[in-house]
Amino acid sequence: MAHYAELDINNKVIRVLTACNQDILKNGGEQSEQAAEHFKSLNKFSENGVKWVQTSYNNNFRKQYAGIGYTFDFTKNKFITPQPFASWSLDSNDDWQAPVAYPTVTTYGDNVRYFISWDEAGQRWIGKDDSMGNGNEFVWLPNTSSWIATGN
Repeated sequence: MAHYAELDINNKVIRVLTACNQDILKNGGEQSEQAAEHFKSLNKFSENGVKWVQTSYNNNFRKQYAGIGYTFDFTKNKFITPQPFASWSLDSNDDWQAPVAYPTVTTYGDNVRYFISWDEAGQRWIGKDDSMGNGNEFVWLPNTSSWIATGN
């Protein structure tokens, strides 16, 4: 199955639909404008839709499979995931990076994993030892590559 992402005027993905592989091959082939036009003739735009762009379910082209909220960069010919937090920036591979590198230590005790999340207000990584959020809380200290308990 081929897949097409519907874009709005800001190149944001608003939905993704499947297409028949044979239709794509008969009408210009993968990633072709002709195939996108054929797909458009079979699938009307939604209220805010303006363009169909093929996406790869297996991430074979255009970086990654498009999802709702992704942006298509026509210059780079790829889909970019939504920015997870205001402080994060795109790296040279067009992946979002936090201003503080992800912790290099992700386990404690007998190889038990921390449940790690980004704290945008504090600009830091938080680790918890309970997936339900009821356990102990730790803050990542990148300068010492260690976790310190917060007392929460």
